[in-house]
Amino acid sequence: MVSTLTVNNHDRDVAGLKYVYPVISRRAGGLSIGINFNVNNACNWRCIYCQVPDLTIGAAPDLDFQLLEEELRFFLNDVLHGDFYQRFQVDEDKRMIKDIAMSGNGEPTSVKDFDRAVALIGKVATEAGVLPQSHFVLITNGSLLHRPGVQNGLKKLKEYGGEVWFKFDSATDEGRALINNAGQSCRASVDNLLLAAKLCPTKLQTCLLDYDKRGLPEPEKHAFLELLKGIKVKACVLEGVMLYTLARPSLQPESMRLEKLSVGELNAFADEIRLLGFEVWVSA
Repeated sequence: MVSTLTVNNHDRDVAGLKYVYPVISRRAGGLSIGINFNVNNACNWRCIYCQVPDLTIGAAPDLDFQLLEEELRFFLNDVLHGDFYQRFQVDEDKRMIKDIAMSGNGEPTSVKDFDRAVALIGKVATEAGVLPQSHFVLITNGSLLHRPGVQNGLKKLKEYGGEVWFKFDSATDEGRALINNAGQSCRASVDNLLLAAKLCPTKLQTCLLDYDKRGLPEPEKHAFLELLKGIKVKACVLEGVMLYTLARPSLQPESMRLEKLSVGELNAFADEIRLLGFEVWVSA
């Protein structure tokens, strides 16, 4: 039985492929073609809102480049020239490829030869006529920007008109330890953000949630706003800030302690960020 694609169904296996999967993205507003390098469900962070089952700490396994190319060519052909939208009962207003997103079940930049993978995806999508009309996106926690291969990958991404969605859920070390289980300091993450923005157009992607019914704590709001002020002082050009909250249940041990942040709180915080001169998008 074929699944119906909705914003609540992000099953990586829905298309029966190893690396390529379709998502109806609430942020993109249409079909997002996901590329999952982390087929072993391994990531170097463990975000408490993560929906990946059996998540483990680690890196992506070696990539089968030939299989990735075959799957992507097959899938793009199915979407563009086949009956994909009908089979998956995609709503008429969502029947467009909004982006190709390197995301998946872990940190995508942890894959070996990341830059080669970016170049391959860009080449195939361009030959299929998907790029540059659609977006080409890397969704990353930014923790591996010190690697030359990752930096080269961002340069390649820019060549194909792509952009980076840089995860930044908290501007305090305490918040990062709680939400992301990240060993990297906030300061180091900011340095990587500055580097990412120099190499490729970059947006901040921030998941805001209600942990233990605390709402959005004032210290976290203050730290985030101060972070953005500091970024402007350093002449870092960000394309904008994307705020969102929970859409699907977490599969982490903390799941019962998490709730969506209210639309009112999201919009109020977005307004404060806009006052600093940033463009902000909100997905409730």
